[in-house]
Amino acid sequence: MELYKGRPENTDGRQEREIRVYDCLDKLGIEYERTDHEHADTMEACNEIDEVLNVLICKNLFLCNRQKTDFYLLMMPGNKPFKTKELPAQIGSARLSFASEEFMVEYLDIHPGAVSVMGLMNDTDNHVRLLIDEDVLKGEYIGCHPCVNTSSLKIRTKDIVETFLPAVHHDMTVVKLTGE
Repeated sequence: MELYKGRPENTDGRQEREIRVYDCLDKLGIEYERTDHEHADTMEACNEIDEVLNVLICKNLFLCNRQKTDFYLLMMPGNKPFKTKELPAQIGSARLSFASEEFMVEYLDIHPGAVSVMGLMNDTDNHVRLLIDEDVLKGEYIGCHPCVNTSSLKIRTKDIVETFLPAVHHDMTVVKLTGE
């Protein structure tokens, strides 16, 4: 795997959803580094990518309430275990579960294994609430997929929080997860 600055020169064979991410980041003037790789749809597969990007890839979980009326994108360190019981009281929601692929595609235009904060650019009606574990915000960079799981990006955390999120009209809720 190689590390590249910015978007791929040749976009042949790349999905439209991936190209839209590069277009969005470039329009916002957000610098990023990128690596291309085989399908990486598990945290284990992301370990090698972490080394190339020199960043910890975020674990991104797409969650919903029992009624399937409230949806959440949770960003947390990839090496931290997720314990569902830690979250509901912090966000004022009842029991949470993983949302279906149907909602993931409808709201974020992403399929399982490629869930990423970048998908919020497709959530123009703000169906999805972004939750970020406080430990993610401590890092200088965030590693994420550009809405496909065959590339990964390294973006400054500050650029995600201060430029990207306001541009896509999303706020964030900071949560504290211990993984215990």
